[in-house]
Amino acid sequence: FMNILPIPALDGGHVMFLIYEVVVRRKPNEKFMEYAQIAGMILLLGLVLYANGMDVVRAIFN
Repeated sequence: FMNILPIPALDGGHVMFLIYEVVVRRKPNEKFMEYAQIAGMILLLGLVLYANGMDVVRAIFN
């Protein structure tokens, strides 16, 4: 399930851009795609760090 979320770094992000291309009938700008991939990776890393941090906090304080 996680892989199909419309986050640009995942497969769902690629599908989202393909749907955009079909609807608008042109490819998104390469710079925009690059920045979207970077933002997607930052979002994923943030989620992973948050989840792991909460696990550590719960293990220490419970």
